[in-house]
Amino acid sequence: MRFDRILFQVCRLTLGGIFLYAGLIKAWDVVAFAGSVANYQIPFLTYQLNYLVAASLPYIEMSAGLLLLINRQVRPAALLLGVLDLIFMVALVSVLIRGLDIDCGCFRPGGEGHTTAQAALLRDVGILALAAVSFFQPSWKKS
Repeated sequence: MRFDRILFQVCRLTLGGIFLYAGLIKAWDVVAFAGSVANYQIPFLTYQLNYLVAASLPYIEMSAGLLLLINRQVRPAALLLGVLDLIFMVALVSVLIRGLDIDCGCFRPGGEGHTTAQAALLRDVGILALAAVSFFQPSWKKS
């Protein structure tokens, strides 16, 4: 097996696993996740929109993660997760600029522990790389 095939498979499975897990954790306690979303203090996210995001985002993440794990619709799933990751990175930069000290809410919404915006941003750079490799599949996969 060629290195590019192995790299693609590892990135696809890792990205899928990360988002399936993250979605499950968030869906387990939507109220806590809504609180994590509200902590970002994004002006256009009203109270109702915070809950809409908290109620829908976990299922979007789980669906895309599952598609990656079963090797179906890989490019659209990777693109969706890459775009979501970029949006989250913008929100994290906004948190850093405004000097907020909040937990990112990624894997422990409302739970113990604290992931700083800086740590989450660094992690998201890696996640974005996984999405890019999964999206730009090797040419052997496209045939």
